[in-house]
Amino acid sequence: MEKKSHQALHTGRTVILADGDFPLHPEPLAYWAAAERVVCCDGAARQAVARGVEPVAVVGDGDSISPALRDRLGARWVCDPGQSDNDLAKTLRYCLARGWRRLAILGATGRREDHTLGNLSLLADFCAEADVVLATDTGLFTSHAGDVELASCAGQPVSIFGFDPQMPIRSRGLRYPLNGLRLSRWWQAALNEAQDESFALSFTGGVVLVFRAWPAGPGTSVRA
Repeated sequence: MEKKSHQALHTGRTVILADGDFPLHPEPLAYWAAAERVVCCDGAARQAVARGVEPVAVVGDGDSISPALRDRLGARWVCDPGQSDNDLAKTLRYCLARGWRRLAILGATGRREDHTLGNLSLLADFCAEADVVLATDTGLFTSHAGDVELASCAGQPVSIFGFDPQMPIRSRGLRYPLNGLRLSRWWQAALNEAQDESFALSFTGGVVLVFRAWPAGPGTSVRA
């Protein structure tokens, strides 16, 4: 059963910066600081450049980037005009085509809730092809296509979201056990709580999205 710690997830990743709220919390900023490279969705390029970071590529349909910045980027500007996917999906595919499979997405939440939901759902689409996490100021989203054991701490808020209402899921190490629950609505396994240094989920034939709130620090419980 796979087991991953927060700390092990930080290093050696390509950071994808989306055009939502740039993070302020130390945990997502640790991904930014440790990035092997940065790739931006088109509107996020100005955020990266403003922080002194030159992305290796900027991908999108061009509706959120100025002509001056496109010119400045030169060959690093990758125009993908298709409208069947959003800019984050295009950027994920761009990274995978280059063999960059350890990915951390930042800036994917905030501003508009419809963008946030769309971006979160992409984790389920790409989890079989990449080791991808999505970090926000409140916690970490990961997606999993089978049994998994995840690092946690006692009292840590955990939420689990399913995409297949026919798939039963079981848990170990959560305050409110999942005993073959079929997740037909996203609220059903939200607002749970880890009991120890790890918890486990058991399921087959589908994908789940897991949220873990950032721990508040040594000697405390967790960030609310």
